Amino acid sequence: MINQPKAPKLVKIYSIICDRFEKDLKYTCERFSNNDKQDLTDQEIMTIYLFAVQEEQRFSIKQIHKYACDYLLDWFPKLGSYAGFSNRLNQLSEAFRSFITSLLEDFLPSDCFINQSLLDSMPIITCSGKRLGKVAKDLTDKGYCSTKSLYYYGVKLHALAFRRQDKIPFPEEIQITPASVNDLTVFVEAWSEKTNRNFFGDKIYNKQDFFTELEQEKKSIMMTPVKGIKGQCQEIKNRDKVANDLFSTAVSRVRQPIESLFNWLIQKTDIQRANKVRSSKGLLIHIFGKIASAFINLIF
Repeated sequence: MINQPKAPKLVKIYSIICDRFEKDLKYTCERFSNNDKQDLTDQEIMTIYLFAVQEEQRFSIKQIHKYACDYLLDWFPKLGSYAGFSNRLNQLSEAFRSFITSLLEDFLPSDCFINQSLLDSMPIITCSGKRLGKVAKDLTDKGYCSTKSLYYYGVKLHALAFRRQDKIPFPEEIQITPASVNDLTVFVEAWSEKTNRNFFGDKIYNKQDFFTELEQEKKSIMMTPVKGIKGQCQEIKNRDKVANDLFSTAVSRVRQPIESLFNWLIQKTDIQRANKVRSSKGLLIHIFGKIASAFINLIF
């Protein structure tokens, strides 16, 4: 039996899921078969997953199912086997993705600076770069994380987040790509059409020609730490050093909180470790289910 103080949270999560299911989530997992009426509903499966990750820190599907068997059968008597639960869960990746989008849109904090955005990415690792990645090959490849000085197989989680004063930034959009994809490429393809925006990124976004054009056409500015110019004479470097160091430090301080956002996600959900994932659908659930479980806290 679930602890009574936590029961209202379980009920509230289920209520929120059901409400959003009727509005839009049901269109992401519609079934065209004679078996479209399940004993255990999609809403119940999403509720079990979100509650177990958020409240009980059960991060693997096997741990989640075992917890539900031990403590939630009074609430979900049609739970069924682990294999059946895992298979059903893997069909809900788009429902979790849509759920995240609606959460971020509906619960935007009032203290966000909507004209100031922070950018960064973090690795989600399916296996070490010393091994050959064999899982979710359609989504993953080999990449390098300079922060960890690590080669790995997996994907990158890219975040564009609104800046908040002295608080963790709030995500505006989230993208996933294979690990080898450059952060600048993601910005150009996904976010370069945003107007009247001040972006704060690291040195990877230092591409002067592109961002000069962006400023002229979209009135948007990219601010990054100053990157050294190859072949520049030492006299000029020495002359500009103080100003460049001050500017670089100021930009780094503004964008540092997005690293705290990623650290918060890792602490809440263990999202960075995907070594137990065995399929593409499982990887998508690992990513979008974990993000949803973290941000559903916004509602409480």
